[in-house]
Amino acid sequence: MSEESAVGEDAAVYGRLAAVGPYGVEVGHALITMVEPHPGHEWAYNRWYEDDHFIAGAMAMPWLYAGRRWVATRDLQTLRYPEKSAVAQPVTAGCYLSLYWLTAGRYDAHMRWTVGINQRLNRDARVYRDRTHVFTAFQDHAATVYRDGAAGPRDFHALDHPYRGLVLEVLDAESPAGRDELLEWLRSRHLPKKLAGSPAAMVVIFAPTPLPLDRMSYVKQVEGVDTRLTLLWFLQRDPREVWEEHFASRTAEIAAGGPAARVELVAPFMPTIPGTDTYVDQLR
Repeated sequence: MSEESAVGEDAAVYGRLAAVGPYGVEVGHALITMVEPHPGHEWAYNRWYEDDHFIAGAMAMPWLYAGRRWVATRDLQTLRYPEKSAVAQPVTAGCYLSLYWLTAGRYDAHMRWTVGINQRLNRDARVYRDRTHVFTAFQDHAATVYRDGAAGPRDFHALDHPYRGLVLEVLDAESPAGRDELLEWLRSRHLPKKLAGSPAAMVVIFAPTPLPLDRMSYVKQVEGVDTRLTLLWFLQRDPREVWEEHFASRTAEIAAGGPAARVELVAPFMPTIPGTDTYVDQLR
């Protein structure tokens, strides 16, 4: 079969696929990927990711309906902790963070597409090699806690709303059962109190899932799939303005009253400005 015939035959499949299965707007899953361009490759990496990969390797895929990139300049990197992090070594590694929302119930279908397209991009030399995946995982939505109840943007708006900053927090419970307890404590007791009067409009919580065996070889398998939680704090103020008061003591706050858990990473970011190289000269 010619390529033209194959494309025509595939086009008919899209109509059948769209007519069945889930198509809600809620956040079902996320791709969370924190990447470190190798020294000297910062500009080239940024342009490749924005001009090609963000679109062809993510936003053009079925069931991936929102995406946004974030950056940690050097001053933001130096705020991170703990120094001995199980997520980032050194803790300052990973100056770019990309977040993507996936439709609930479409994870398996999306995963088949993402593996296929990334294999194709790799064959076509459209994968930028001079970078390291520090923390990359598909994750299942576990909970969202809002500061203002029903008022304001919902979590499915979060990657389109002009938030001024984001804090990525990774917690590791002692066991799978401990993670369940930790999640319940976070969403019912700790986060509602912590968000009250804070600069964060919401916290979206995810639990990581294993990457497929046929993933790209340069992306390491996910750790802590049974014990970790990833918290995304969406901020209405610059993270540097609110860090000391609201985020510098997360280790003590988690230890103070909840189920046993280790704080593996607390890292602030601000949004990139699409189509520009703004902040690239501030990464080192």
